[in-house]
Amino acid sequence: MTMNTSPGKHLDELPFTGHRMPLLFIGHGSPMNGIEDNEFSVQWKQLGQEIPMPSAVLVISAHWLTRGTHITAMDFPKTIHDFGGFPKALFDVEYPAPGNPKLAAEAKRLVTSTEVGLDHEWGLDHGTWTVVRHMYPEANIPVLQLSIDYHQPERYHYELARELSALRNKGVLIIGSGNMVHNLRMIDWSRAHEPEFGFDWAVEMNDRFKELIASHQHDPLIRYDSLGTAAHYAIPTPDHYFPLLYILGLQAKDEHATFFNDKAVMGSITMTGVKISRG
Repeated sequence: MTMNTSPGKHLDELPFTGHRMPLLFIGHGSPMNGIEDNEFSVQWKQLGQEIPMPSAVLVISAHWLTRGTHITAMDFPKTIHDFGGFPKALFDVEYPAPGNPKLAAEAKRLVTSTEVGLDHEWGLDHGTWTVVRHMYPEANIPVLQLSIDYHQPERYHYELARELSALRNKGVLIIGSGNMVHNLRMIDWSRAHEPEFGFDWAVEMNDRFKELIASHQHDPLIRYDSLGTAAHYAIPTPDHYFPLLYILGLQAKDEHATFFNDKAVMGSITMTGVKISRG
């Protein structure tokens, strides 16, 4: 891999691209997807080749939960191996993408609804690097993470995201990384090697989420706890769902959603991804 050692550009120095960068929500699933060439990671690689080359990538990962909202602001974020029980090969992975402190400061300036902290301790957790290393294997594009204030309600995340929309016209690719349906307590490990299997409630809820996303009905997605029993099974805790709300909050009225990796695995997790763009 090559590493970009030059500092990132100030947002005002980045050229207006004439178009908005698309938005991505990615169902990241198992950390092993970070080193496996499977149908999910192959699709992530394809996305990296299809969309315009970004000036930077900003990821909202389900695995950085904080009190308050923070953004990584170091020159070179570390690769975080925030998991256990996996092969050594996964722990050996380093993704040496640069950061962009000036872009972090610009994102902080754009958000006026809350104070955004500039973080120099976190790095890139597996919700970020397992996906982005397939999209941009040269690690030569700056990558930042925005934390999830886990003490705030759903609408806070949706509204905060809207304040970051100016970044899209400056070539910044914004990715939400989680899973629409994510219930670890109900995983059927006996189905781990089956290509596709979802419990009825998981498939029902995944389809319902897609229907609402496709028809631009964001309010029921924000108030997901009003969608019935299946939603409570699908989202027992909102950590992996919150990244989707950031992407929906950034969606413009003239943009449409398409879906990829639309499969359930091990009964209670869906890998469904969303691409939002004008096309």
